[in-house]
Amino acid sequence: MFERPQERRSHLRFDKVFTVYLTTQDGMMRGVGRNISARGMFVEVRDAVGLGEKLKVTFAGEDGTEMTCLCEVRYQVALAFGRKDGREGSSRGVGLRIVAYETHDDAPLLLVDRERVMH
Repeated sequence: MFERPQERRSHLRFDKVFTVYLTTQDGMMRGVGRNISARGMFVEVRDAVGLGEKLKVTFAGEDGTEMTCLCEVRYQVALAFGRKDGREGSSRGVGLRIVAYETHDDAPLLLVDRERVMH
């Protein structure tokens, strides 16, 4: 009988789709945030982002509020697949580790430690 592997992640996941804005050294791009936790997230992107690169990810709420976090690119995924109509499709994404959270433009970042948020 098939035995399901034990989950290694210790943080709760928020499995909802969000539009996010990524600010890199090369400019800004839009992505789709998925599988978000307090320590990281997966973001579908159109363009490649370098491994280890630091970038800012901004979530924009429907009411105009924003939350920004500083992230590090941990891994990349590029998929090629066949569509029902026979054409080829592709998708790209990056796994991000959240390093810090921005609270306000004039406030320092909240740094993320292994088990807690440090102020």
